[in-house]
Amino acid sequence: MTFIVVSPLSRIAEMAVRHKARDMISLIAKEQAFHRPGVIAADRHLTLAMNDIAFKGTGGLVAPDETHVRGIIDFAASWRQETPLLIHCWMGVSRSPAAALIAALSLAPDQSEEALAQRLRVASPFATPNTRLIEIGDALLGRGGRLVAAVRAIGRGADADGDAPFVLAIRDVAHG
Repeated sequence: MTFIVVSPLSRIAEMAVRHKARDMISLIAKEQAFHRPGVIAADRHLTLAMNDIAFKGTGGLVAPDETHVRGIIDFAASWRQETPLLIHCWMGVSRSPAAALIAALSLAPDQSEEALAQRLRVASPFATPNTRLIEIGDALLGRGGRLVAAVRAIGRGADADGDAPFVLAIRDVAHG
């Protein structure tokens, strides 16, 4: 089964080793310094500099935009899926769950957005996907608002302390 590991920054090395990940996407503020886990080769690591905000023009913060989402989609397409894809942000609650949904839907476009969002909620009661990433992903993947609606339907996740990594299957294992 192909899956994505979603993690807070504080646990990326542990999650990379535990799940044998060799590919990683980092969605992190441009000034945030961190070390790439040694098991992730530099050419299999995509860093997207953005803040966890929903609107452009928020001071000096960088809002997620179309180039970030295209980066997620393109990197997911280049992932060989022999080992899990690790996606992280600061707390593993907003940007990285949104990126995981976008990556999963880009790789398995025949699946239901509602089922995918429900799998996310089951995997993480804390996930609250970044709405701007979801809106852009919905548009770029041609989902006609269905991804936005599905994420809205699962609602805001429970309050989190940023220490709850989880695994999201690309496809529903019961239905292939």
